[in-house]
Amino acid sequence: MRYTGKRIVAAALATAICIIGLVACSIGEGTKIVFTTGFGKNEVFRIEDESCTKAEIMVYLTNTQNQYENVYGSRIWEISRDGVTLEENVKETVLAKIAQIKSMYLLALEKGVALDEAEEQGVLQAAAEYFGSLNETETEAMGADLETIEKLYREYAMAQKVYQEIIRDINPEISDDEARTITVQHILIRTSATDAEGNRIPYTEEERTAAYDTISRIHAMAVEEGQDFAELASRYSEDSNITYSFGKGEMDQAFETAAFSLETNEISGIVESGSGYHIIKCLSTFDREETDANKLEIVEQRRKEAFGQEYDEFADTLIKNLNEKLWDEITLIHDSNVTTSDFFDIYEKYFPEAS
Repeated sequence: MRYTGKRIVAAALATAICIIGLVACSIGEGTKIVFTTGFGKNEVFRIEDESCTKAEIMVYLTNTQNQYENVYGSRIWEISRDGVTLEENVKETVLAKIAQIKSMYLLALEKGVALDEAEEQGVLQAAAEYFGSLNETETEAMGADLETIEKLYREYAMAQKVYQEIIRDINPEISDDEARTITVQHILIRTSATDAEGNRIPYTEEERTAAYDTISRIHAMAVEEGQDFAELASRYSEDSNITYSFGKGEMDQAFETAAFSLETNEISGIVESGSGYHIIKCLSTFDREETDANKLEIVEQRRKEAFGQEYDEFADTLIKNLNEKLWDEITLIHDSNVTTSDFFDIYEKYFPEAS
């Protein structure tokens, strides 16, 4: 099941570099044309005539690296999964993000979108502030100069602006019923276990029968005996969370169907989901605040989908060239004097609508 609680979503830190949060565009999507010759000095990739230098990559990569380390410490880079190190994963994320921004910049040019005088001034001020915050070691390690920072911020702002331009007239009407969120409590008795690698191991038929007998006894205590549901959940449920608020399309289908059919304070029968057997009690059939928040999320998702359709059609036509040799040589900077991590924060300061 995909529980969301009070819509508290645990986001991976890698998404911290994504201010706009749009459809991902990897440099390897579509027809991938890879060259290792014909590039300018320190040119990592090219999309059509739009170039990305090593310095640009290093600004994104170093800020992302230090965001990780500020939260998890420097030993985070020792982590690997399925033979892929976290460093490799973060590198690929940064590459995809810059490729996306540059593709969106080209789309902006295609559509005649440009920064106005105030926005251009914001770019220059943000660049001056960020570049002025760097020490000598950081500028040398990243190879960045003021012109590089200005270019990054300008393309970032253009990408944001073309997104806003495309979605400007997309304001779908969302009904209360479509966006309705409910709050429930539940009791779960599982029908599977999880091994050390996180793999799901289904119970045997004998174990499933025992689980059903257990949930049946609990159901009788809740319905026939009228025992306090929350207390029963605290005592017997095999889910550490008891209370959830969610909208349609967010949960296991069987669980969701049963939950949305309940009236306030009504208790369900035994419901089977992919996680196991449940008993559900509805606490609220309608939460005005949560429903209004869900409407905003639905609208934003539809805007992203509309943008994504136009963006994908455009991006698929672009020729993408990667300097594989130089890309493979790029690594994280491990230097105690290199701590810069506020590139994106400074952008949001001058372009708050992006946050």
